[in-house]
Amino acid sequence: MSLPSPSYTITLRVEVAASQRATSTVVAAVADAGGAVMGVDIAHSTSHGLVVDVTCDTIDAEHGERVVAAVNAIEGAEVLKSSDSTFLMHLGGKIEVTNKVPLKTRRDLSRAYTPGVARVCLAIADKPEDARRLTIKRNTVAVVTDGTAVLGLGDIGPAAALPVMEGKAALFKEFGGVDAWPVCLDTTDTDEIVRIVKAIAPVYGGVNLEDIAAPRCFEIEARLRAELDIPVFHDDQHGTAIVVLAALVNALKVVGKDLADVRIVVSGVGAAGNAIIRLLKAQGARHIVAFGRDGALHPGVVTDDPHRRWLVDNTNVDGFAGTLQEGLKGADVFVGVSAGGILSGADVAQMAQDAIVFALANPTPEVDPLEAAETAVVVATGRSDYPNQINNVLAFPGLFRGLLDTGATDITTELLRVAAVAIAEVVAPDELNSAYIIPGVFDHRVADAVADAVRKQA
Repeated sequence: MSLPSPSYTITLRVEVAASQRATSTVVAAVADAGGAVMGVDIAHSTSHGLVVDVTCDTIDAEHGERVVAAVNAIEGAEVLKSSDSTFLMHLGGKIEVTNKVPLKTRRDLSRAYTPGVARVCLAIADKPEDARRLTIKRNTVAVVTDGTAVLGLGDIGPAAALPVMEGKAALFKEFGGVDAWPVCLDTTDTDEIVRIVKAIAPVYGGVNLEDIAAPRCFEIEARLRAELDIPVFHDDQHGTAIVVLAALVNALKVVGKDLADVRIVVSGVGAAGNAIIRLLKAQGARHIVAFGRDGALHPGVVTDDPHRRWLVDNTNVDGFAGTLQEGLKGADVFVGVSAGGILSGADVAQMAQDAIVFALANPTPEVDPLEAAETAVVVATGRSDYPNQINNVLAFPGLFRGLLDTGATDITTELLRVAAVAIAEVVAPDELNSAYIIPGVFDHRVADAVADAVRKQA
């Protein structure tokens, strides 16, 4: 059963008759309709009535409408306005540019801008590498998307992708102290995306590719890494892989199993699934079977996709050729980066004893977490309303912090691996349990630990 969520917080401005029970009647109506009341404020008062603001969490937009109707049904009450707090947060955007230096006098202006700035321009023209030292390039990342694979929403275009990219930039700043900026491109042509990113690269110290559909994302990342002198990181691939490995390292400690011995089932062979499998193998995993829409990838699968071909050649050593449900039988670990609701609790019950389930499809996991937890010992999702949230914000801010600090350009598999181990080690042995295998997203120790690991590796 779905529960009220902060993602659907609404504020109702309600006019009620003046009485001792005015506010409590409204609160009771909201609660009876299933809303979770978070706050009540008197907006203003008149001689004959009150205007009350009631803030509550709801399940979804339709539920919010039912809450409004319930309040309007109170005799003498009227909902004057209903505001969605999520939309209010996004009004005018979530990020801004601020100055780091004072511009209060002519002397300030003469150094920050003309004529003094000309000397800095000439210094960079004479020594281009000084751009990292003397401009925002030192601490700035471009968050680049074409809007073709946004969250679980799919191809919604660059303008609709912008709120996500703004959010990404805000997370960069909050957790890594990195100045990031959304770059939403109105093209899905691979050559044009590569050309545009190369053209704007002089401004940036790194590129974070985001929400670009597979398989184009693989080529775009590979070409940009080869042709640019700044780090290029596709977060949907490698950020997800880092956090999954970190969580699995600790989950295996909880159940007392070794990565080299466990049987791992991965559902989803797109960008995230491919990167997860590569990183798990780099950490020592030996028994992985990958599943796409048509079942297991095995030696008999014919494909022209080089990334899927790699999976065929480097996983499923026993040649299993069945369905996902069949492949789960006796498996120790399930990692889902595919589609919601494709498994049941009964499917999970067929797994090995002390099973681990990472159901990461968003917003609906591959299997209901509560059903999975009836037999699995450790369950993780991508959601914040269940324990063990696998969230990329644990990886990318610290990763880029370390890369920018060192000026490193090469993002190797080993660098990704040490970043994952650093996240895992933030959870102390006396903190580790089945409901806490990964640090919380607001644990600022994480970015510091990842940045330090990246600096040492780079």
